[in-house]
Amino acid sequence: MQGINKGIRKVEVSVKWDPSPTGQPPTDLDIVAATYLASDPYGDPDYVVHFDSRSPDGTIYLNRDSKDGKGFGWDEVMTLELDRLDARYARVVVGVVIQQRSAHRTFVGVINPGLRIREGYTVLAEDDFGSVLGSTATTIGEFVREGAGTWDFHPGIHGSDDDPATFTRTMGQAPRP
Repeated sequence: MQGINKGIRKVEVSVKWDPSPTGQPPTDLDIVAATYLASDPYGDPDYVVHFDSRSPDGTIYLNRDSKDGKGFGWDEVMTLELDRLDARYARVVVGVVIQQRSAHRTFVGVINPGLRIREGYTVLAEDDFGSVLGSTATTIGEFVREGAGTWDFHPGIHGSDDDPATFTRTMGQAPRP
């Protein structure tokens, strides 16, 4: 029955948080997605999508971007159209970074953060970043192209203390023992 499995086709990654208290610098979380070639699935990303950018082919894009968490509902929303992504890509790793412009901040200092990854109405993952409170960035999962060309989701929250630029270069590296 493998021939009728469509796999994951189009997903929405959403992040929300409450604004910083009055008088405090704003909190700015950003969703990032990095694509990896089948020829080097754990090497450097072929490209990274984040605020003010989209994938060259338009398959990964940010629908909503907040710099302060003052939106209604989900503050950041990214769409990944995996079924349209070129066959040369084997992995897409998704993460969340905290901008460090006005103050050093980890997830412990983010008020009421939330994460949801869904395909249509099916929720694939939800989290509150509670396992990475001391981190400044975290991967939240990866999408992997299987042998039949379908995409599968591998959830996983893995914190990092890297700055946003370093994190986007290293977020898809093979896990170290």
